[in-house]
Amino acid sequence: MKKTVAFLIVLFIVASVKAQNLQVHYDFGKDRKYVTSTVEMFKPDKWGSTFFFIDMNYDADNGKTISLAYWEIARGINLGKSPFAAHVEYNGGFGQFKAGSGYGAYQINDAWLAGLDYNINNADFTKGITFQALYKYIKDKNDASFQLTAVWYMHMLNKKVTFDGFADFWREDNSFINSDASVSKTKYVFLTEPQIWYNFTENISVGSEIEISSNFSGNKGLMVNPTLAAKWNFK
Repeated sequence: MKKTVAFLIVLFIVASVKAQNLQVHYDFGKDRKYVTSTVEMFKPDKWGSTFFFIDMNYDADNGKTISLAYWEIARGINLGKSPFAAHVEYNGGFGQFKAGSGYGAYQINDAWLAGLDYNINNADFTKGITFQALYKYIKDKNDASFQLTAVWYMHMLNKKVTFDGFADFWREDNSFINSDASVSKTKYVFLTEPQIWYNFTENISVGSEIEISSNFSGNKGLMVNPTLAAKWNFK
């Protein structure tokens, strides 16, 4: 029942904002083995573009309910006819976990970002890349941090295959408890999620995502988490 309610909430969000795609991933990473749904939208207009995504993980209470809800929303504002755009962004979310007969909860630190985008696209928009240089404020952690981001897409074989994704590198102070009870501190985080899709039609795609990270989401050092995924593109 809880899974059904959560899925209906996602569908309501999709319908209300006319999001461009809904993805469902099964994560094969170590100690994961759970489903993640992603609602994603990118919408350009004459002033710039708006992008957001909402991730939900379904592994709390042995997969019976949502364990994490996270979203990012960003606005790019064109700077004349140049390839540059002003960029503002918000990231945030929360999670829950089974604790005895009830649930515990935690908040993902809110983050506010601002800076510049540099956009490169070919003439027919079958491939492109955006570079971002951003100031980053992380609530209760880093008042003055930074983030460098690359976002890319490439449509191949008459748009039957799509290769896209992003890579982020940012400053964030984290502490990790080692196996000997000592504490290690890190200052930088790296995250990239390349995706490959085979597009059966304009609406239906299947593919995979590989999350490669370092010092991300409470995990010290390198992690590699592949997924098997399906995507519905709203046209």
